[in-house]
Amino acid sequence: MNFENELIPGVLIKRYKRFFVDIKLKNKIITAHCPNPGSMIKLLDKGNPVWITKSKNVHRKLKYTLQIIQVNKIKICINTHVTNKIVQEAINKGSIKELKDFNIIRPEKKFGKNTRFDFFLLNKVTNKKAFLEVKSVSLQRKNYHAEFPDSVTSRGKKHLENLVIANKQGYESYLFFLIQIEKCKSFAIASDIDPEYFKVFNSALKKNINVICYDCKFTNKGIEINKKIDLINE
Repeated sequence: MNFENELIPGVLIKRYKRFFVDIKLKNKIITAHCPNPGSMIKLLDKGNPVWITKSKNVHRKLKYTLQIIQVNKIKICINTHVTNKIVQEAINKGSIKELKDFNIIRPEKKFGKNTRFDFFLLNKVTNKKAFLEVKSVSLQRKNYHAEFPDSVTSRGKKHLENLVIANKQGYESYLFFLIQIEKCKSFAIASDIDPEYFKVFNSALKKNINVICYDCKFTNKGIEINKKIDLINE
């Protein structure tokens, strides 16, 4: 997945009002859009190297978007809006072995009255059907170890509960954690941050919910799926 425009290096000053971030570019300070509603634990120290892009939309109020923050020489993509694009591109390329059986992908598929999963998957030969929910991971409290969530997520809990319901109705159910952190070696649910999500997650594992974890590889132009990451569930 390539970014809209070239990455521009800068230095983080501060984040505020959740979706605003001040960044130093050479000798000036600009305000950019921060496309991440989470707590962004461990990412927001003043002076962290960052990369932003400039929008092609001339009518947009904030011309720049924060894409990547570097902490301890490790790059982390904080843009939750690109997560599904990265995963969909990887499925189309056959880069995710767990999902190679599916050859039709439909994004933003409604399920029930109040749920919308990220993807509906179908094998048009066998008629095997599945729902896929994708979660963006940017929390790293220990080097090379990623965690989710970085704040309490009632929405994530609801998705898990509905994946279980979908499975009971004959669909395969997949929960995909895209770890947008380079050099990652392991992944776990942050039980101390959201104990209720951890409880529902463990229950879902016992009810045929398939969990997939991959990290990302960063290039000068964009981000792509890298390798499968081990889930540590304690």
